[in-house]
Amino acid sequence: MLKSCYRSLLEAGTDEAGRGCLAGPVTAAAIILPEKFNNITLNDSKQLSETKRDLLRPILEEKAVSFSVCHVFEEEIDEINILNASFLAMHRAIDKLQPVPDFIIVDGNRFKPYPNIDHECIIKGDGKFMSIAAASVLAKTYRDEYMAKIHEEFPMYNWKKNKGYPTKEHREAIKKYGITKYHRKSFRQLPEQLTLDI
Repeated sequence: MLKSCYRSLLEAGTDEAGRGCLAGPVTAAAIILPEKFNNITLNDSKQLSETKRDLLRPILEEKAVSFSVCHVFEEEIDEINILNASFLAMHRAIDKLQPVPDFIIVDGNRFKPYPNIDHECIIKGDGKFMSIAAASVLAKTYRDEYMAKIHEEFPMYNWKKNKGYPTKEHREAIKKYGITKYHRKSFRQLPEQLTLDI
């Protein structure tokens, strides 16, 4: 069962989605849940079906004290690397929270400290604390929505289904059609590839 709080009542949870993808943004969410918030369905977004995530999203948005979602796109990912882009996306999401949280809990084992707010990294935190699980659901659903939109522009990569992850189907499409403006050019797109012709 998920815990409501780590140590603080005005606590923001944050998480990202899309770190391991070959295309599209890395997306982060930050959320402050009310003190007595509870939802029996809420869990790490990877443990939930797409249907459950989509049902949870409006509930979380309505009940949250504050929430924010931020994309960091391919150009910035290529410029600063995916780890820094993930931190940047989380920081930008936290920037938009009102009221300002007095503590941040982060999924994973690494985070770039946010100015003037203490944080704690929690490994597998999205399966332990409601606010991190909620952030994981928001990040995942907003990113999936974006990938479904750009799928319409480049349907041959089937991003609506694979969301830009390095599936066999996605790699086969890259072999056949090359890369698009949405691909991360700093990533190895094909296993045998050493450099990109760009």
